[in-house]
Amino acid sequence: MGIIKKQSIQGSIFLYLGVFIGFITTSILFPRILSEEEIGLLNTLIAYSVVFAQFGTLGFNSAIIRMFTYFRNPKNNHNGFFSLVLAVIIFGSIVSIILFFIFKSYIIQENIENSPLFVKYIYYLLPLIFFTIVFYLIDTYYTVLYHAVRGLFLKEFIQRILILIVLIIYYLQIINVDSFIIGYVISLSIPSVIIVIWLIYDKEFVIKPNFGFITKDLRKTIFNVSFFGILAGIAGNSITQIDKAMSSSMISLHVTGIYSTVVVFALLIKVPSRAVLKISMPIIADAWKNNDIESIKKVYISSSLNQFIIAALVFIGIWANIDNIFRILPSGYEEGKYVIFYIGLAFVIEMATGVNNTIIASSKYYKYLTWFSLIMLVLVVVTNLIFIPLWQINGVAFASAITLVIFTFIKVLFIYLKFKIHPFNNKFILVVIVSLLAYFASDFIPYLNNLYADIIIRSGLITLIFGVLTLWFKISDDVNNSYNKIINKLKF
Repeated sequence: MGIIKKQSIQGSIFLYLGVFIGFITTSILFPRILSEEEIGLLNTLIAYSVVFAQFGTLGFNSAIIRMFTYFRNPKNNHNGFFSLVLAVIIFGSIVSIILFFIFKSYIIQENIENSPLFVKYIYYLLPLIFFTIVFYLIDTYYTVLYHAVRGLFLKEFIQRILILIVLIIYYLQIINVDSFIIGYVISLSIPSVIIVIWLIYDKEFVIKPNFGFITKDLRKTIFNVSFFGILAGIAGNSITQIDKAMSSSMISLHVTGIYSTVVVFALLIKVPSRAVLKISMPIIADAWKNNDIESIKKVYISSSLNQFIIAALVFIGIWANIDNIFRILPSGYEEGKYVIFYIGLAFVIEMATGVNNTIIASSKYYKYLTWFSLIMLVLVVVTNLIFIPLWQINGVAFASAITLVIFTFIKVLFIYLKFKIHPFNNKFILVVIVSLLAYFASDFIPYLNNLYADIIIRSGLITLIFGVLTLWFKISDDVNNSYNKIINKLKF
């Protein structure tokens, strides 16, 4: 838990800095500098590159998380484990590129009518796919080396600064739109280059296989974990990206641009969980190796409650300021109002279940996560096909939200049935009550003409009421302990 707390704090700093920069870029500057179609193009490129890259990892992310604990030996270069990572990067990239050319005609056919701009830049997917594979695998490798913060620093902070710089250069008309798109792709790729350089500098880029260490049983387990990992990874990431891909093909890049812009506000709810979930992966994997159920239970309960507290606070803060959000955005984005509500509420529910995904993925029941993910992939496609024609942009959000909630419920139920542990207690009810009190208290504030004054006063009141009641009811020991430490430091 000490490692989780320490790196969570470090990771959260970069996450929040990145979120601030990302907010300025995607929510304020993008809508004012780029057209909705151009914003949709950028997000569609990312969506497709992520899906193809999942094939390219060959599911080895799961093998790294679950199996590295058996290879761990710094004095012996971790028994040649990085050689396996490098081999997967090379072979997986070849597989992904082949798949791209196989499906290229189909992708063009699906997008040529509603999203012709994406078709124009479709070949930009090739470098994005390769560098995404590189980053996924090496970042996961750094995570099991207990250096998860480095990936967060590069992806959440450095990458967003680079995108902001390219956007400013484009705004100043130093480059045209074609050069901007190239610069955007380069900005997404640079973190992969830096993390490789970082790995070499740390002397972890060791190409020295140790085939003698890999027994027949160990090799069989790695293949099994990777196979089910690739299925789970494809399904899991497709679930998070398919909304953008289907909205661009079934509606238009214009709607995808609006959707991608407003959903950023809902994504703020998940920010605190990124560091915790990533850092907890090797901790839980090591606990499974030692059959330490009690440690897993502690991480599960603590992460669930603390994430729920933060998620609830952010959600009510966003929804109380929903009209202010659309005062910030240019005219025309109002149709995405309930995208924020549906996706945001689903994220709150997901956050309330902590590290459930990691618990299953690193356990002996990891195969079930694959089946759950595949079921959810089918469900998200079906629900999008049903609700997009009915509700357009709101249908995209509702389909994604209901899929995520069902997926989350299945995982919680599975962990309870298999391990007899769950993270919930009466403190979760207190969080709901405190959230409702804080939210409805903000309703008594009349809307102010000054946008920023309204945001500050409204958000300040919510935070004050929520914070005081959370501390008063002693909902979370971690929150109260952190508060007491801050007060003690201020006394001196």
